[in-house]
Amino acid sequence: MTAAMFVGMFALGMPARMLWEWLGWTALTEDTVPRTLLMATYMTIGMSLWMRFRGCGWPAVRDMALAMFLPFVAMYPAYFAGWVTTTAVMVVGHVLMVPAMVVAMLLRVDEYTRGHAHRPREAAFQA
Repeated sequence: MTAAMFVGMFALGMPARMLWEWLGWTALTEDTVPRTLLMATYMTIGMSLWMRFRGCGWPAVRDMALAMFLPFVAMYPAYFAGWVTTTAVMVVGHVLMVPAMVVAMLLRVDEYTRGHAHRPREAAFQA
């Protein structure tokens, strides 16, 4: 999943950044909150596609998506209060993703401990 997150971040993030800059929407590339939310979105898209491809259900995908966003959202109050910097939000948000993902996995242990070969790949993309 981590590799899929990086693929999403680079495959979607880099072209999107060029688009935002070309459009002059610098707030999306420079301001902390939109920047971190967009990065989490790109990572979530890559991870979600991979999870569905591997046969994970929508509830597991939803839980893992929350694990991508919640660490950043948890850092925003400290950022707005001036207690942490943009770099701290970025670093701590990414570091906290790992335990958040572990929690999401522990909530659905059966989803992550069984083989995924039992579902045909076509069914993985159905609701």
